[in-house]
Amino acid sequence: MLLLADKWQDYELIDMGNGEKLEKWGDYVLRRPDPQIMWPMASEWSLWKNPHGHYHRSARGGGQWEHKKKYPEKWVISYKDLKFNISPTGFKHTGLFPEQAANWDWSMDLIKNAKRPIKVLNLFAYTGGATVACAAAGAEVCHVDASKGMVAWAKENVQTSGLGDRKVRFIVDDVVKFVEREVRRGNKYDAIIMDPPSYGRGPKGEVWQIEEKLYGLVDLCTKVLSDEPLFFLINSYTTGLSPIILEHILDATVAKKAKGGKIYGGEIGLPASRDGKVLPCGIFGRWESK
Repeated sequence: MLLLADKWQDYELIDMGNGEKLEKWGDYVLRRPDPQIMWPMASEWSLWKNPHGHYHRSARGGGQWEHKKKYPEKWVISYKDLKFNISPTGFKHTGLFPEQAANWDWSMDLIKNAKRPIKVLNLFAYTGGATVACAAAGAEVCHVDASKGMVAWAKENVQTSGLGDRKVRFIVDDVVKFVEREVRRGNKYDAIIMDPPSYGRGPKGEVWQIEEKLYGLVDLCTKVLSDEPLFFLINSYTTGLSPIILEHILDATVAKKAKGGKIYGGEIGLPASRDGKVLPCGIFGRWESK
């Protein structure tokens, strides 16, 4: 299954080729590398040569932005009624993964149609795209990430979207340790979202390796699922990881606890406006109650 995030108005994947993509974020055009783009560029036309910002990788690792035209350090873009603060970082990222809109729409629809209060646990929650979406749909959200800076950015996104009055709890912590404490406290959630990295370290040096830790974390999370769970979403950008693996993990954990439900997985992607080619942007595994 391939899901497209094709309902954007403030974001556009314009063109891609030669390991780079050309994107429009609101009023500003950025040129960034992407290892998935292994085919040649049709032509390096004018906008390729003169974007607002062009990120160049360094042979020593990392890289830096070349500012070709003036643009602000931070600006806001919208997705439907949601608003996000965009700020190009030294690691080429902008603070938002626009392909996740495909998952936001799905989560929001399920929450709105549940016709009951829904509590969502968002793990490895980054700058809070899913947190904003779920809060906007009416859910109570617990947002957990090990990075203090990313959690601060997520708080700002919630405020910018006009959702400051919603019940959103922000936690800076190692995800596994937090869930273990929630199990001991007896706290429960109706929906769980996670976007685990391939490799990472918690605030106290805790090591995360997705191949070794993912099944155990998903299994642990079943202990904080409510008696009427609504959905469970695993998103991943780990190269070589198949969505079938995520389906098998969900089947052995969440579906077993919930005694059924619907499981499916696939890829999410962004269509390029120049020629309609789809840029693959990671995989997902979903469990939902119906």
